Amino acid sequence: MAHQFFFNPYILDNLPAPVAGFDVVQDLSEPRLRMYITSRGVKTFFVRKRVRGKDKRILIGKYPETDIEEARGAVAGILENAQKKPPVRRKKITFKQFLDLYLENKVRREEYSRMKLVRAIKRHLGDLFDKKIAEIAPDDVNNVINNIHGRAIAARMQELLQSVFNYAMDMGYVKKNPTDGLNKIPQNRRVRPLNRTGLLRLVSVIEKMDDVILRAAFLMQVYGFISRSKIFAMAWEDLDFNHDLWKDWPLSDRATVLLQDLPQDGQWVFPGRGGMHIIDPRTAWKRVAQQAGIPNLTMDDVYKFLMRQVVWASDKEDLRANMNTLLDELLDRSA
Repeated sequence: MAHQFFFNPYILDNLPAPVAGFDVVQDLSEPRLRMYITSRGVKTFFVRKRVRGKDKRILIGKYPETDIEEARGAVAGILENAQKKPPVRRKKITFKQFLDLYLENKVRREEYSRMKLVRAIKRHLGDLFDKKIAEIAPDDVNNVINNIHGRAIAARMQELLQSVFNYAMDMGYVKKNPTDGLNKIPQNRRVRPLNRTGLLRLVSVIEKMDDVILRAAFLMQVYGFISRSKIFAMAWEDLDFNHDLWKDWPLSDRATVLLQDLPQDGQWVFPGRGGMHIIDPRTAWKRVAQQAGIPNLTMDDVYKFLMRQVVWASDKEDLRANMNTLLDELLDRSA
């Protein structure tokens, strides 16, 4: 059950973020208005409504970009629109044409993540592109999913198709979701193998590396709280050592010291071959992980481990302080 209170800026500004997952709170002034608070401190207004037999959560907007009175005022109109039957579209469009609408209106990702999704769609869902979306049958979807190698990506594509066709129903282009009734693909969820002891071993191995650039790039996996692709693509022009920032992201003290000690004689912080930055030194990382006694450890595991541990704060200085506190706790070898 959601925690209930009168929404006001002071309380919402100081709501603590959960350690994992999300919390839900409810407004007493407008009981139909609720808010998600994620473990990263993102706060989003929403309403719940049972629409055509299914429970739907309809997002209103993020706080504080959407203020409290604006969210309260939007509730009635959103719920009224949710009750309306979707319009019947007489004009038929292809799956590819509708997919472009879906990506434009429903997908909120940064550029790199968006392009990665688009590449996966082209690779795995291309057989559906030229079909009229209203004429796609469950067998068509099943055939596409069954031709995808790897259960994890097949499951993600199935979830994506379900979302796309749900949106097509809301827009009136299809009457029924062809993914309904399909068996969900079982997945073996990967257990991330990192803990504090393993992190200490990992840092000790990295610190002994001879390659200065790779050593710094790998240490930034620990000190930076940034995904590997962003770390490798760091440019000197995006770093602000006066304010301890990379673009708008705060840098921990350890990250700042590490970066300041590197030679600043080119465009890239971590230069690679051919004038480019490091791309994917997986062979070197594999050696490091094996020496640390965690052979199946990925760089993404390190990022996820740290982001789960750090206490999120919307204020950059508070977040930076939380990063420093966490790193001191995790990397204190005397503890």
